[in-house]
Parts: sequence; structure tokens; C-alpha cells
Amino acid sequence: MTSRDCIFCRIAAGEVPADVVGEDEHFVAFRDVRPLAPVHLLVIPREHVASLDEAGGLDGGASARALGFIAATARSAGVAESGYRVITNTGPDAGQEVMHLHWHVIGGTRLGGMV
Repeated sequence: MTSRDCIFCRIAAGEVPADVVGEDEHFVAFRDVRPLAPVHLLVIPREHVASLDEAGGLDGGASARALGFIAATARSAGVAESGYRVITNTGPDAGQEVMHLHWHVIGGTRLGGMV
């Protein structure tokens, strides 16, 4: 399911341009337009899920596929050996700006504290 009003659904569908660095039938990875580090990618499921809190609606293998895709994306970006951070924000208090489940893959520099 996709949402016509969701920018990430439209990116996944190829309707809105993005600097896509990887994709498969389930996920799309692209560069964040406001990077916080030399490598700052977003990984999104093609299926519209508003947040991690609603991820129970995904099929049973989606979590394992997501983790594998995120790791492969980090390897492709060249940050797997030195290290990277994976973050997902859930809801407005956590800073989620786009209500479509997504993971930030951040690396390419020594990262500071967790928050």
C-alpha cells in the first residue's frame, strides 16, 4: 500500500527525484537532503508504514530483510568497516518529520553522543 500524500511513497514510486543509492523490491535507500555527516542515507520500505510503532503490519520476514538491506547499504557506502549509526525516530516527540517508517544510516566521521 502507498499513500499519495506521502513524499517517501512518491520517492519509492519514482515520482519524486531523489539521489537513490540502492533499491530492491522491498526497500529504497537515498541520500538525505539535509545530511548530518559525510554519509547520511535514508532507507525506507516501499510499503507505506507510518512508523516503527506500526511495523507489526509488515509481513513476517520484513524485519530481517530491512536489517540485511540496511547493512548492505552501509557496506556500499563504505562505512561498514569504520562504523555507522542506524536511527529511526518514532513520532513527533522523537523528531519524526515524515510519517513513513525510515532509518537514517549515518557515518563517514566519528560520531558524538547518542542524543
